[in-house]
Amino acid sequence: MPFFKDLNLSAATAGFVAVLVGFTSSVAIVFQAAQAFGATPAQITSWMWALGLGMGLCSAIPSLVLKQPVMIAWSTPGAAVLATAGLAGGFSMAEAIGAFMVCGALITLAGATGWFERVMNKIPMALASALLAGVLARFGLQAFAAAQTALVLVVLMLLAYLLGRRLAPRYAVVITLLVSVVHVVLQGQFNAGSLTLELARPVFTLPDFTLAAFTSLALPLFVVTMASQNLPGVAAIRAAGYNMPISRIITLTGVATLLLAPFGAFALNLSAITAAICMGPEAHPDPKKRYTAAVTCGAIYVLIGLFGAAVTGLLIAFPRELVLAIAGVALLGSIGGGLHAALKDETHREAALITFLVTLSGVVIAGIGSAFWGVVAGALALFVQQYGLRPKSKP
Repeated sequence: MPFFKDLNLSAATAGFVAVLVGFTSSVAIVFQAAQAFGATPAQITSWMWALGLGMGLCSAIPSLVLKQPVMIAWSTPGAAVLATAGLAGGFSMAEAIGAFMVCGALITLAGATGWFERVMNKIPMALASALLAGVLARFGLQAFAAAQTALVLVVLMLLAYLLGRRLAPRYAVVITLLVSVVHVVLQGQFNAGSLTLELARPVFTLPDFTLAAFTSLALPLFVVTMASQNLPGVAAIRAAGYNMPISRIITLTGVATLLLAPFGAFALNLSAITAAICMGPEAHPDPKKRYTAAVTCGAIYVLIGLFGAAVTGLLIAFPRELVLAIAGVALLGSIGGGLHAALKDETHREAALITFLVTLSGVVIAGIGSAFWGVVAGALALFVQQYGLRPKSKP
């Protein structure tokens, strides 16, 4: 099978690191969102089942078909919106499920009509690269900030990465992960008590469609998913040099959300952070074989869905500092590449820098994250600087 011929250790590790980073960094927010609607333990496990299967199948199958790394994740800012709105509005689980289905239908419409891809096609590559660099740089900063509480671990991981880059560049992240895991286990910081072996069981909830849930849950969830997740997700794809059928992939995530919503899948979307891990040169030296990292990631997500509490316990058993540090290390190449692409063209440099800084700031306005406002600020700067000017002719 061509997949196994293309797969190597660095790609498999990239897939695992992507799951480790994407899952452990935001699973607590998903739990909070579920609890805001009065979810029982069985319903929370069902949410993990639905999200794991949705992310896994929507990542692995298109990646195998397209031979490109398609990376799908849950909407972390969407979960944050749900956690806040759920507590404030007192919505029932049935109303929340109805809102998830409406959101899935809106995402499907955005993909099927192609309007989202048409908007993305109008964003200059410099701004898209700056957007991606701003999103990723926050994780780079968090990696070094983790040294405040785990100095030895972070320094050890940084040294392992630098030595790995010098001695075995293809396996630098693999070496860093192994060194960090060994250190954590030897120091007794691996929380094995959270490990349980139990299959997840899906719980179906009959949806209740209400106007209040539509305006307070469905619409905000759709807006933040498209602006804060799919927007940088497309930027990650294009910065890595891939040409994917964006509209069809967006449609797929919408349909998957619609079908899995009754079991707790609130919103599926393109990934940016974990995509950068699987689309970078650290995953595989050959861009045509990096799809194997995405397939590996998808397979692990499916296992998370099927085994629910067991795999969740394994992933959250690692210290938070390890997750932050491995994310920052794995994204160094993508951050540098994004900044290079963003700033190399002098005519777009200031607008790209504004996009980068606004995105990096993490500012949230009207409930919409900094990724959207970074593009708005950069586009406005570009308009002010260049509207009405004729392009300079090359000598």
